[in-house]
Amino acid sequence: MNGADADGTGLAPVPDRRHEGELLEQSGRGRSDVTDLLARFGSGGGARPGGEPPPTGTDGAPAEDGAEWDLERLASAIAARTAPFLGGEQIGVDVDFFDAGATSVDAAGFAAALNRDLGLRLGLDDVFADARPRRLARLGLASAPAAHREHGDAADDENEGRDEDLDLVAADLARADRLPWTGPADATPPRRILLTGATGFLGGHLLLDLLRRGDAHVVCLVRAADAREGERRLGEALAGFRLPWSAEVRRRVTVLPGDIAEPRLGLDGGRWEELAREVDSIVSVAAAVDFLRGYPSLRRANVLGPLTLAELAATGPSKPLHHISSVAVFNEVGIASMGEDDPLARVDRLATGYDRSKWASEVALRRAREHGLTVTLMRPGAIGGHTLTGAHNPTDIGSGLLSAFSRFRKVPAFRAVNAAPVDWVSQVAAAVVYEPDGWGTTYNLTGRPNTLPDVLHDMRLGGMHVPVLGWEEWRAAFLAAMEADPVPELEFLARVLRSATAVKLVEATLLGPAATGERTEAFVARHDLPEPVRYGAQAQLKTYERLAEAGLARLPGRDDPPYLSFHETLEGTLGPAGLVTDTVCSLSLTLSIAGMYQLVRERRVDVRGEMTCARLHPEPLTVESGDIVVRPEDGIPLRHGLHHPLLRYRLALRDAGGQGWWLEGVKTARARRDLWRQARTLAVEVGREGEPASLTGEVVVPADGYVREQIDGIEVDPALPPPEQRLAKLMWLGWFFAQVGWGLLEPSLRAGAELLDLRRDVKDRRREIR
Repeated sequence: MNGADADGTGLAPVPDRRHEGELLEQSGRGRSDVTDLLARFGSGGGARPGGEPPPTGTDGAPAEDGAEWDLERLASAIAARTAPFLGGEQIGVDVDFFDAGATSVDAAGFAAALNRDLGLRLGLDDVFADARPRRLARLGLASAPAAHREHGDAADDENEGRDEDLDLVAADLARADRLPWTGPADATPPRRILLTGATGFLGGHLLLDLLRRGDAHVVCLVRAADAREGERRLGEALAGFRLPWSAEVRRRVTVLPGDIAEPRLGLDGGRWEELAREVDSIVSVAAAVDFLRGYPSLRRANVLGPLTLAELAATGPSKPLHHISSVAVFNEVGIASMGEDDPLARVDRLATGYDRSKWASEVALRRAREHGLTVTLMRPGAIGGHTLTGAHNPTDIGSGLLSAFSRFRKVPAFRAVNAAPVDWVSQVAAAVVYEPDGWGTTYNLTGRPNTLPDVLHDMRLGGMHVPVLGWEEWRAAFLAAMEADPVPELEFLARVLRSATAVKLVEATLLGPAATGERTEAFVARHDLPEPVRYGAQAQLKTYERLAEAGLARLPGRDDPPYLSFHETLEGTLGPAGLVTDTVCSLSLTLSIAGMYQLVRERRVDVRGEMTCARLHPEPLTVESGDIVVRPEDGIPLRHGLHHPLLRYRLALRDAGGQGWWLEGVKTARARRDLWRQARTLAVEVGREGEPASLTGEVVVPADGYVREQIDGIEVDPALPPPEQRLAKLMWLGWFFAQVGWGLLEPSLRAGAELLDLRRDVKDRRREIR
């Protein structure tokens, strides 16, 4: 879980190949299980550049010419296998496969090629951890029997177990010490802002909030061949997050083609100097977000990129640098607290390359402060969906866990989830950029934490009673469920939970303490911003709907145990349409809801039960499916408002002989005083399946049974704790009586309004006569 955006991390990628990979990763239909990908890439289609057949690998990785491998020759052979995934151009032995533009889909094919062509015992995790050919060659030789190594490689055994990431981290931090010295930035609101990561989830929302919050012009660094392609990419990204790319937005935005992972952002000397003079504020959001890749693979975008921005901030007039960090800097198992000024985790105790890269960038920028630079650090946690639009990041770990909880109806035990909706994170970050009194310090943009009881309460409220499992038990159950019933949209989460390294990140996140943000709360209060609230059921509602539409989550439905139910009995007489109603009929129904979501969003109640009516069949008819919609025409203007539909019943029935029937009924509110009878009387029509109504009449809820069945007889899911059972009853009764009460009142209010209009018309006519 993290607060970074993915944007601008490739080395001059080949457009067609990368576009194909991105489509496969972003499309629910294209995302495949890693095992399937390895099998697909590993069988057939194994031709090498030039059409020559691949050599057959054997255990111990013998060289293609029959000699034994040495480090350099094996590294060159591995580098050659990168060409098919990079448009035919192989990388150097010290260049990272991902930096050259490869995707995670390419990684599966690359790992299969190394196994198939060179017989290397390397897994996908090895490729993700450090995809430099020389490093992969060293791993390959280490996994080979000693007889197949040359004597010169024995020295490599001495380095086995050494954490080479720490050497790179130290080297990267030393770069911060070489930053130029500068003075503090002018404490004035910005007029021209450089923003990186605008095509990402948080970056796109932040772009719009920067435009809303002030009148600055925003220069967006976008990885693209030219400005036109960059504008297209930015527009498509904003549209995907339900954000506008209107003429007014385009008027205040300039797209600058460049790459955060390149020296000087990929700009020539003249454009670099020009940019340093024209912008007066820098907002750093872009980052490579991948929990499987190692530090060497992520450092260019996540560490060297922010250092490049720090260099830009110190070039020419001093400019404030606002950097989006992450609470991942605390992802050490057993860390005591996560406050804004608390010590960070020890880098050697961070499990993943992503955590280490966010730690290194934050520590490096703290050193930049010591060189006089004004640096603001903002740390989101998990970034949830937009509370109004429901826009979300489908590959965010937080969204994935939420989806897994709802889809498989199991929750792991955890301490706290530090999550906040993207609209709140973005608003606060934009305000910090514009308010000089907030510069140069550190903020935790994590909102109010979700505890395990909070999540369980929200899910029960939504009709999902879920068992709580131990962490390892839940992980095993989730992966088993994904094997038995694959959900392509959740494969990214399964891939993380299969990785021994990446799973440590999730474990540290779920078992870590709640983050605190006293400075953030004070800033929010001082600048009249929305106060941080828990990202709970109400805030997640729109996002949850979007997740369900995308196949990521599963909303409660008729097949789930009812959250709340009660009985309703109706008795009356029916007869042929237009004739006397002379046949006594009755309905014995059970009304239920799967969760409060069903009421709030659909105003619908599920129905099952039976109908007894001799004119239809001697035996009772079974209600196969049915629902009741409360105030079905709410919000629809009515020309004559004296008769308002209060409740609409629609039932599908089947008799003992197999004949299908339909029933439609309406409880109607009128501008009359018999409100009690109106609330109990249902006018019905009944007909054979596919035919018009053959019977009509009225059935009524007996007055003496209403309270007994529909109030005292309410049954709530017995799995809920007693306090929540009482709360469920109160919420249902409060909601239902408010809806019915308003529905009964509407016709009388309309009649009164029309009466006032008539009186006004009479007065107007009298004035005309005079």
